[in-house]
Amino acid sequence: MAEAATKTFDLSTMAEDVEDIIYNISPMDTWAFTNLKRKKASNRYHQWVTDVLATPAANSHLEGDDATYSTAATHTVLGNYTNISRKTVEVSGTADAVKQYGVAEKFAYEIAKVGKELKRDIETMLLGAQASTIGAKASARVAAGLETMISGNRILAGGSANTTGTTPGFSGTTWAAPTDGTQATLAESVLNSALQASWEDGGDPSIILCGPSVKRQIAQFAGAASFAGFYKPNQGAANGAVISGVDTFVSDFGSHKVMLSRYCRARTLFCVDPEYVSMAWLRPIKYEALAKVGDGSRGMILGEWTLVSDNPNAHAKVQDLVTSV
Repeated sequence: MAEAATKTFDLSTMAEDVEDIIYNISPMDTWAFTNLKRKKASNRYHQWVTDVLATPAANSHLEGDDATYSTAATHTVLGNYTNISRKTVEVSGTADAVKQYGVAEKFAYEIAKVGKELKRDIETMLLGAQASTIGAKASARVAAGLETMISGNRILAGGSANTTGTTPGFSGTTWAAPTDGTQATLAESVLNSALQASWEDGGDPSIILCGPSVKRQIAQFAGAASFAGFYKPNQGAANGAVISGVDTFVSDFGSHKVMLSRYCRARTLFCVDPEYVSMAWLRPIKYEALAKVGDGSRGMILGEWTLVSDNPNAHAKVQDLVTSV
């Protein structure tokens, strides 16, 4: 066969075929950052006060009896340090000027990108197990996360078999980080115990927040199994559906929305009362253009915030869950 025709394999000047768009599937579903109430902080150490009512008791007195008095209980003062979170960008003048696939202006694109990254970083810390620290000239202040703050209503997934998992809680001015213990699969009774602990202290834990492996464990509860499988609504007139998940868990203590989180630790489940957790901002997130150095542009997105668990006993957690099913 003759090979006279020029083939594409012979070309050295063939133009590239690249779509003029950048595909980024990194998730942005930040439940805590998006939904927590906002407060104003006025110092690098933000404090708040908690209190409880006396335990209910029989209350009967003599007719015409004189009044007696008791010393009022002291309040509990909690606090958390503000955390400076930031992202920076530096782009040369040439990089900003050349034509690029999917990017009109490189600097503007990168600023928008790191803004999203900053939001995810803060979400990870809001739900995290880090201790709080005052910091120093050469070390950063750190805000404690929700997992660290839930020390009263903590349920161990492994029960009595868990001899190492702890959550020390608040002491002095800081929250100590939890320590991990023996892991176990989530049992329905364990989740109910966590919800009950929150409810008994006055909470309304309407949100169950967990990672994907724990949510799959909830879907394996006996109650969920009776609804699992294939069904056809409207006598088969509509398309069928496979039921293999739980989005709402109804317990003796209310109805609870089961929310997936990509940012909490995979071994932890939260039972959250949204009324009693918030963020306090010393400096709301904003963009600042930084001084140019040579032929380039610099910018920074920065915010200073802290987590406020208005009353930690309104919430509960199950710690030390297995991370695979």
